[in-house]
Amino acid sequence: MRDFFIGALDKLITVIVILMIIGVVGGALFTMFSPMGGFLQGLGLLIFGGLYVILMGGMMYLFLGIYHNTKRTAEILESRG
Repeated sequence: MRDFFIGALDKLITVIVILMIIGVVGGALFTMFSPMGGFLQGLGLLIFGGLYVILMGGMMYLFLGIYHNTKRTAEILESRG
């Protein structure tokens, strides 16, 4: 059951990262062509939003990777002893 939830979390993180990318690109385009916004504001949103997506997605995958490495290490130690 635990493996199901970890696998589902992996897929959920992928969906969340894709939705964040779509949101940043959509928001940047909307800001660029909005009468209240401007091209430079949209470009700034695209750059800083992209950095945010990279940082957040990287941290989520890092935490999931730590789980997988811990699990692998525990399996190796159990097989030796």
